[in-house]
Amino acid sequence: MNKNLIFLTISLVTICDGVYAQVDDGIDELMATYYAAQLHQDSIDVSNMVAVYDYECKTKDADGQDVTDRMRVCVQVGQHCTRSYPHRKFREDNEDYDYFTPDELPMLRAESYCFMPEVWTNHPDGQVTVRDAIIPNIFETRKAREAINWTLSDDTLTVSGYLCKKATCQLHGRKWTVLYAEDIPTSAGPWKLSGLPGLILDAEADSGIHHFTIYSISHTVTPIFYEHNAITTKITEEKLIKNRIKIFGNKLYPKNPTYYIPDRRNMQADEVFVEIGNDFLPIVNGVLMDNKAHVYQPLELKK
Repeated sequence: MNKNLIFLTISLVTICDGVYAQVDDGIDELMATYYAAQLHQDSIDVSNMVAVYDYECKTKDADGQDVTDRMRVCVQVGQHCTRSYPHRKFREDNEDYDYFTPDELPMLRAESYCFMPEVWTNHPDGQVTVRDAIIPNIFETRKAREAINWTLSDDTLTVSGYLCKKATCQLHGRKWTVLYAEDIPTSAGPWKLSGLPGLILDAEADSGIHHFTIYSISHTVTPIFYEHNAITTKITEEKLIKNRIKIFGNKLYPKNPTYYIPDRRNMQADEVFVEIGNDFLPIVNGVLMDNKAHVYQPLELKK
C-alpha cells in the first residue's frame, strides 16, 4: 500500500495541500482494519522491458453525450510473466511519485471511468490471474492460460517507427484488430491481448470502442510484483464478468454509481476521503468511489 495512503488512513483528520482525509473509527480498530487489509507485495519476476499504452474508451456520460475516457496502462515484460495494470501504480512502485497531490488526483477519477483490471499473464506458471474491483469488494480470478485464436495478415503499417503486421481475433465477445512488431521479440500486449510473434503496439475493438496505442517502450529493469491482499475474494472469470455487466451496465449507474450499495455504513471497508475538484470522494479499499460515472463499456461481453 502506498505510504501516503497509510498516512491518510491512520490520521483522524488531515488537511494538507488540498487533500482532505477523515475516518470515523477509533485508532485501535482502524489500525486492525488496516493491517488486515494491507498489501504484501512479492517480487515474482524482473522486467526486461516496460511498454506504456494510451488507452481510450468511447462511451456516453450521464446525459447521453458522447465522451472518450482515457488513461495510461503499463505492461511489464519479464522472463517468465507479464503484468498489465494502471501506469499510475507502476510509478508508485518504481518512482518517487505521489498521486495524493491536487494535480495528480484527477487521474484516479479518470481510471474509475475506464474499468481497467490488473492482469498477470503466466503467473502462476501456465495461468492468468486477474484482479478487479466492484466497490467495496476486490475480486480475483485465476484460470489456465488459453491461446488466443489469432488470424494473421500480411498487411503492414508503421506504428511509432516500427513496421507492424496486422492480426485479428475474437476475445470475450469483441473483435480485436491489432498491429504487432516482430522486431520487438515478445508475445506481450496490453490487458489480456498476447500470443503474437512480436509486441502489440496498437489494438482496437469493435470500431474503436476500446483502443490501446503504444506511448513508450523502455528496456527498464523493475520488479514485477504480485500483491497479496487479505480482502481479495476469489471468484470465477464467468461470474465476475456477469456481475460487472449486471451492476455497471444497469441504467441507474451513470447517474448514481453507488446505487447498488444500499447502506454504506455497513460496508466492511478501509475508507479515506480526498478532494478532487469540488468533490470530496472516498477511496474504498484503495479504489475511488466516484459520484459521477459514464455508461459502462465492458472489455468483456462474455467469458
